[in-house]
Amino acid sequence: MEKEHERFEGERTLMRIHIGESDKWEGKPLYQALIELFRREGFYGVTVLRGVGGYGASARYHTEKILRLSQDLPVVLEVVEYPERVERILPRLDEMVGGGLITLEKVRVILYRSSK
Repeated sequence: MEKEHERFEGERTLMRIHIGESDKWEGKPLYQALIELFRREGFYGVTVLRGVGGYGASARYHTEKILRLSQDLPVVLEVVEYPERVERILPRLDEMVGGGLITLEKVRVILYRSSK
């Protein structure tokens, strides 16, 4: 079912969620559960980026160079949405994201086109 979008240009919030690819929620990858949550909530879109290396609070470096011994590479989900919708979903994210980093910043959207 294609969703029709109104004009989305203007001031919005960019939310970035930094997690590990091995993080889980109810038996499935956390990033997948988050995508499903955003879709159910009618968010405009989400992009999942998989890093080639990084470290977080543990200071343990994860990299793809060690023959895939590290199965916990960084994953970043990016969502651009109305600020009030982001604020409403934060308590749910607090439940789901056991360890990670969530950042919010104000952005200006200049182009958004839905597929027809």
